[in-house]
Amino acid sequence: MTTYIIRRLLQSIIVVIGVTLLVYMILFQTGDPTFLSVSPDATADEIARVRHQLGYDRPWFVQYGDFLGGLVRGDLGTSLRQQRPVFDIVTEKLPATLELTVAALALALVVAIPAGIVSATRRNSIWDNLAMLGALAGQSMPVFFLGIMLLYIFGGQLGWFPIGGKGQGGFIDELRHLVLPAVALGSVSMARNTRLMRSNLLEVLSQDYIRTAKAKGLKEYRVVLGHALKNSLIPVITIIGLDFSVLLGGAVVTETVFAWPGVGSMAVKAIGQRDFPVVVGSVTILSLLFVFINLLVDLTYGYLDPRIRYG
Repeated sequence: MTTYIIRRLLQSIIVVIGVTLLVYMILFQTGDPTFLSVSPDATADEIARVRHQLGYDRPWFVQYGDFLGGLVRGDLGTSLRQQRPVFDIVTEKLPATLELTVAALALALVVAIPAGIVSATRRNSIWDNLAMLGALAGQSMPVFFLGIMLLYIFGGQLGWFPIGGKGQGGFIDELRHLVLPAVALGSVSMARNTRLMRSNLLEVLSQDYIRTAKAKGLKEYRVVLGHALKNSLIPVITIIGLDFSVLLGGAVVTETVFAWPGVGSMAVKAIGQRDFPVVVGSVTILSLLFVFINLLVDLTYGYLDPRIRYG
């Protein structure tokens, strides 16, 4: 197990380096950010001096090497717009993004697992048909379209929920602000996991050991919950790691639609401002989160399925 963990950590480091290198190369081609740090009427000599001071007159790979050196020390640079450490800026917004992502994922699983169980155990019933219809609708609608519809119906027309922002009036107020963006962001994951849970459970319920358990006179709920559910969850757990990355990416759109003050909306704004350090710092921290969650998912396999062994 130790060897496996070390190998996965090394792979994760390579992933983070690859992602940040790609972002750095793309941003380097978008233009010189020196002009963000000088006045509009600055002379050519002053612009050249500031460019040299910021280090933007060096080759991109040299600048990227400096970035990696700072990353090892926990230094992600300084924002060109705010003149503050990037690490502080990103970590201020990160809790909001994590709150939205975790809420969307939790909501998706809370709905998908029971819906998948009911759909599989009541195959071809009205409940099965309704669950599959809802799953199809959830996978068909883009997040931005669903978000706008939720805002229009439940925020604008019915007035049940706020139409934007995070809320500052205590737990209940923040929860009301969280509901609509979490539903919009988690809709695709909810639909996919419902279908996956149904198909996996149907397969497991057809196994010999399930028929043996039923032949012993065990009640259906004990057979499903005590014997079939654990093995049916293994592929779902696999998808959770992928869902987390998808939800982090989808949070960019969701945060923009719902004016949610997270890393995604901040990164979009930083791209428009060509604030390179903030963009690269945001991507780096989100990449670290992604590889960490996937490592936890891999280690969970051993608990859910004793047949899995790591060399």
